[in-house]
Amino acid sequence: MIVEERNYLLVPGGAGRYLDAWYRLGRGPQVAHLGEPLGVYTVEVGDLNTLVYLWSFTDQADRANRRAGLAADAGFAVFRGEVRSLLVSQTNRVLVPAEPPEGST
Repeated sequence: MIVEERNYLLVPGGAGRYLDAWYRLGRGPQVAHLGEPLGVYTVEVGDLNTLVYLWSFTDQADRANRRAGLAADAGFAVFRGEVRSLLVSQTNRVLVPAEPPEGST
């Protein structure tokens, strides 16, 4: 399993508006293509006005296939258009399991 961490830095005060749009327009298409998120978080200490989404995938190929389906979804395009003006920046990371060194278990 791999986990994708997607961080969206929003304009000041934009988190509530983004989440409102996500629940109305974006969540349905995302869950249909990606499955339920592992979590959706706001940042309380550090880069404020940031939303963090965690998504689980079997591997990079699974991620690529599911993300391609989402990118082609017309309903998700409507959501992207709704929130584009709220975005300052986006960063993504793919997290892989930390395997114990050989012989350490």
